[in-house]
Amino acid sequence: MMLTKGLQKALSVAGRNKISLAVGAGVLGGSLIGSAKASDDAIPPPAYSWSHKGAFSSFDAASMRRGYEVYRQVCSTCHAMNFLCYRNLVGTTHTKEHAEMLAGSIEVKDGPNDEGEMFDRPGKLFDRFPAPYPNEEAARAANGGAYPPDLSMIVKARPHGEDYVFALLTGYKESPAGVQLRPGLHYNPYFSGGAISMEAPLKEFGQVEWQDGTPPTVTQMAKDVSTFLAWASEPETDDRKKAGVKWITALLAATALAGYWKRFKWMPIKTRKIEYRSY
Repeated sequence: MMLTKGLQKALSVAGRNKISLAVGAGVLGGSLIGSAKASDDAIPPPAYSWSHKGAFSSFDAASMRRGYEVYRQVCSTCHAMNFLCYRNLVGTTHTKEHAEMLAGSIEVKDGPNDEGEMFDRPGKLFDRFPAPYPNEEAARAANGGAYPPDLSMIVKARPHGEDYVFALLTGYKESPAGVQLRPGLHYNPYFSGGAISMEAPLKEFGQVEWQDGTPPTVTQMAKDVSTFLAWASEPETDDRKKAGVKWITALLAATALAGYWKRFKWMPIKTRKIEYRSY
């Protein structure tokens, strides 16, 4: 009985102080979220100022072209990009002729032919980027049991997007004192748990060759491949931004026109004077 009365009193007090109760619950929830983040097993990456992040900004085509070369010469030895075709490069990072040359440099198994046999042919624009391994089992066997993830959507699939990718590529360090890693693992504080089976893919100056003369430093390679992967995760980003600007401009113009028409239409009615006379 006493418990019931106490509960009723507490509920009545809470009912009279709804705003204070809501504020207190919000503060408590925020502190719990902060505690959870503080106990994460990885360091959150810094927030970098990417040139394509603004509402009126677009991807840097030169950076994406260099980033594709980093992927092609370094990352593609272990990671696939199964959702990207060579035709996606046309008009974005490469000309049609250059993309056809890149596609023609690979061999694609096709068929069957008229005799029912499979055959190899040069790649074409509609072909997807080649996968380094035929299946997941082969990929795990070649990488000590670890499965290299597909990079087509990696920026969308990881928290912090390209910030995480850049921090991971440049964040390899010597393991701190007291931290023992199993053979085949490498220390990276930005990876969950701090131990990653992939060794540092970008190690030295000049690891890739660029035709535009940009110095291929480790940070430059990491920045460019992060930009390329950000674009690959959502190739239609620039088109969406352009469409958004057009729609917003049209809506603002329509709003201004509607406001002027409303004022012009209703001004005589709202400013009229009505008199009532008795006869």
